[in-house]
Amino acid sequence: MESHEHLSSTSSRCFVCFRPRDQCFCKTIPSIENKTNVLILQHRRERFHRFNTARIVKESLQRVRLICEHNTDLARHVESLTLSQRAGILYPSDDARLLENLSPSERPDQLIILDGTWHHAKTMMRDIPRLRRLPRFRLAPASPGRYRIRREPNAFALSTLEATLSALQALEPELERLDQLMMVFDKMVDRQIQYTQPNSQTDWRRNQKRRAGSANVPRILADDLKNVVVAYGEQERVEKLRGRARRLQKPKPVFWTAQRCVTGEVFRVAIRSNCLNEADFADRLGIGKEQLENAVSLETFISMWHSFLRPLDKVAVYHPSTAKLLRNASNDLNTDYILKSVHLADRIAGGTLDDFIAAHQLPTSPRDDSRASQRLANLVAFAEYLSNQYGG
Repeated sequence: MESHEHLSSTSSRCFVCFRPRDQCFCKTIPSIENKTNVLILQHRRERFHRFNTARIVKESLQRVRLICEHNTDLARHVESLTLSQRAGILYPSDDARLLENLSPSERPDQLIILDGTWHHAKTMMRDIPRLRRLPRFRLAPASPGRYRIRREPNAFALSTLEATLSALQALEPELERLDQLMMVFDKMVDRQIQYTQPNSQTDWRRNQKRRAGSANVPRILADDLKNVVVAYGEQERVEKLRGRARRLQKPKPVFWTAQRCVTGEVFRVAIRSNCLNEADFADRLGIGKEQLENAVSLETFISMWHSFLRPLDKVAVYHPSTAKLLRNASNDLNTDYILKSVHLADRIAGGTLDDFIAAHQLPTSPRDDSRASQRLANLVAFAEYLSNQYGG
C-alpha cells in the first residue's frame, strides 16, 4: 500500500529522475554496452528517494539488475541467486583489493553494488550473509565526489552512479559513453540545485541547520535506547611501534563486554590469547580466574557476538580504536556509532569519559572492579545522559 500511494502521488513525474515530465532529462541518458554484469542491491529507504542515482544507472547499463527489498528478504533472495564464480562486491575494507590494480584475469565479471547511505550499506553487509563470503573490491577516487545535493560522510564519498562508473572504467577501460552518462549526472545535480536554491552557492555536503559546536547526538540515542547496545573491548598486548608500522598492527580483542541499554542484558567473554597467560597483564585488566578458565576461541567469540545481537540493534562504542578492534576480529563485525564524536557544549575540553562522568556526577553500576566493567558502566551512563538531555 505504501508503494501504491507513492506512485499515485507522483503520477505527473518521471519515475526515474522524479522531475516534472516536462523537465525530465531521461531521454539524454546514453545506452552503455557494458560487459561486466552489475547487480545493485538497494536499501528499501532508497527506493523512492528523489535524489537516488541507482535508477539512472539501471536505465543506462545494458547488463544491470536492481533488487530492492527489506534486508531479510534481500538475504533470502541473494542466497538463491546464481552468481558468477568471479563475482565480487564493491565495499571498502582492509582486505578489499583496489580495482585499478587488478590484471585483466583478476577482474570480476560480476560486480555487486550496495545502494544506500553508508549506514544502510553496513546493515546490508551485516544482514546478508552471502555478501560477506564474496571477494571485496574498492576504489581510490582521485577527486571529490560531485553529488552535491546529498550529504556524504566525506568529500571523497561517491554516489552509486559515480561509484558504478568508476568501477566500470577500471574493469573495462575501453568502454564508451561513460563520460556522457557523467554529463547527464552533472546536469541533474546542477538543475536540482538551481531549482531549490537558484541564488545560492550552498555546499550541500554541509548541514546548514547545524550550528558549529552544537550537539550532534544520533537520533536513536536521543529518542530511544531500546535498540542500543554499548560495547567495550580490551586488546591483546602488542609490541609498541610507531608510525606506519603501528598502523599496520591489527591487535585482536582479548575481552569483550556489552550491555543492552534498556533491558540490561550483558555480554561478557574472555578470548584466548597468549598474553592472558601473563599474570601481570590479566591482573592489570582485572580479568578473573573464572573468566580466564572460560575463555573462548576468536571464532567462538565471533559466533557468540552475532548470536547476542538482534536485527534492529545498533552498536555504540566510545572510541574509534574500539570499533577497529572489533573489525580486527572479523571484517563483518561493525559498530554503528562512535560516542566520542558527539559534540557537547558541557564536555570538558581534553577530558576523558571518566572526567565527564565525574563532573556530572552520573551514577554508574559496574558489575565488578575490572577496567572493562567500569568503562562499560560509564558508557551506559553516558548513553542515558544523552537520551535524557537531548530526547524529544
